[in-house]
Amino acid sequence: MKAIPRAARVYIGCALLGAGACVLPALRPGATTPWGTVALLAALYALCELPARCRVLGRGVDGSPPLGAGSFFPVLLAAALLLPPAAAALTTLPGSLLARVDEPPAAPRRVWRAAATSLAVYAAAHTADALSCGNALGGVYRAPDLPYALLPATAASLSFCLVLTALDGGIRATADGLTARAAWRGLLGRALAPHTVHGLAGLMMAVLWRSSYGPVAALFVLLPMYISCWVFTQYHRERAAHQATIRALVQAVDIKDRYTRGHSERVGHASFLIARELGMSEDRLDTVRFAGILHDVGKLGVPTRVLRKDGPLTPEERRIIELHPEYGHEMVRGIGFLGEARAAILHHHERMDGNGYPYGLRGEEIPEYARVVAVADSFDAMTSTRSYSRARPVPTAVAELERCAGTQFDPRMVAALVRALDRYGWQPAVTSDETAPEGNVPPPRDPVTPRPKERA
Repeated sequence: MKAIPRAARVYIGCALLGAGACVLPALRPGATTPWGTVALLAALYALCELPARCRVLGRGVDGSPPLGAGSFFPVLLAAALLLPPAAAALTTLPGSLLARVDEPPAAPRRVWRAAATSLAVYAAAHTADALSCGNALGGVYRAPDLPYALLPATAASLSFCLVLTALDGGIRATADGLTARAAWRGLLGRALAPHTVHGLAGLMMAVLWRSSYGPVAALFVLLPMYISCWVFTQYHRERAAHQATIRALVQAVDIKDRYTRGHSERVGHASFLIARELGMSEDRLDTVRFAGILHDVGKLGVPTRVLRKDGPLTPEERRIIELHPEYGHEMVRGIGFLGEARAAILHHHERMDGNGYPYGLRGEEIPEYARVVAVADSFDAMTSTRSYSRARPVPTAVAELERCAGTQFDPRMVAALVRALDRYGWQPAVTSDETAPEGNVPPPRDPVTPRPKERA
């Protein structure tokens, strides 16, 4: 179970206190809270979240992510348009507390979600109220004021989006120790369009709710939301298929070169840490992690006798094994979702001074991902205990990387790794239980500055 940092606990507590202050006016004696509407909307939102907790309905047979997870926000935005702010904030609580949580600890995550969504709905309801949304929705005997009603609905959904992304960035900063730039980067851009669509769907629900057709007619708005949720789930299924493809390739490499088992996954993780410190966007973080995991996939094209040879390589064998980046690039060239990762696989043995292989690129000619993976690769090679060498202490490995910065490695990538290690630490690992000589992936040719000793 992952421990929650103290800063994150304090942050969650503050959000919970804020949510409590928001809903308190609706609970005071004498408050004119429309409990019937609150109960119906709260029950509807909770009902939308319940299937995700069912083993049969909540997850596909292929292990794809559950439905829900924000796909039914139109219910909450409809509540923000229909109810006073304090009452609207109450509608989020049952569904948020019942929502499925896949990672422990579950209780703090549910409490956080309940507090964050309550605050966001409260802000959205205040925005709608300030723009006289209640009058614009019409009623049983009065037509809605369209297109004016679009203004408060859009403004409310924007307020909802801004508050929710601001809170999410804060929890990422406190729980994961990210910088402010890294924590909030890309959140608003990814959330703005979906929340705007949810706001329009919420407006449709609110108009139908107030009309002569009543709340039952408003339920039909959830049908397109369910379809969008299904599309979202299909996306995650495709993503799961990508992960399975990568796992299969890595497993094949580990079987062939058993002396560096686990190395690929750790290089992927270290590459991710470096890229996150550099402030890369979320989609690029995934791609650079794929690049780190698959950087040695070209070993599948190298004869096993060369990889496991006991003793030094001949010049011919060295030329063969130096082709493994090109083999890897050819193997993954047709896998479209890897994107820039393909260039990293091809160039992760290049050096800043031009003495690397396969093409002798130098400086900025080397793709950014390849410079990231080169640092992660060498760092893990130095800090892993293997059958043929003891792990170097992390400070020793870092000192070696810093010594070679500018000649072999990009100084920016080395500095980013150092910051990430200070923040998260590193756990060295044993990658082989067998006794064997050192493997035969050669370092770049350089008569002056030797590359840190590595296996892969």
